[in-house]
Amino acid sequence: MSTSCIFCKIIERKIPSVKIFETALSYAFLDVGPLSEGHTLVIPKYHAKFLHELPDEYLADILPVAKKVAIATGAEQYNLLQNNGPLAHQVVEHVHFHVIPKPNDVEGLGIKWPSTKPSKEEIDATAKRMLEKL
Repeated sequence: MSTSCIFCKIIERKIPSVKIFETALSYAFLDVGPLSEGHTLVIPKYHAKFLHELPDEYLADILPVAKKVAIATGAEQYNLLQNNGPLAHQVVEHVHFHVIPKPNDVEGLGIKWPSTKPSKEEIDATAKRMLEKL
């Protein structure tokens, strides 16, 4: 745990939260600045800034918790959001997933998707670079 991390302090019960669900490895609580009713944060009980730094056993636990939370919101539609780093809009430097119910066109997460149109050669080159790292 990090002594300066707000999510670590929530896990340690040094900062109050409204718990929704908890396992030995994960903790889910209501967001204090929700985008819609039921907006919940699901966090690992392990301090890691980026998803790729999180041990696999925590990753294996966190998605089933997110699934349970999504069901508990009662929402037919929802977003599952996870950001890594400030350029990707991560504000708290502790891995976390947002479960955000999308009850209508106004509430919930709004997204702009500025897609590009790479050539077949560019796609192949990207795939080659990525496959070399696997």
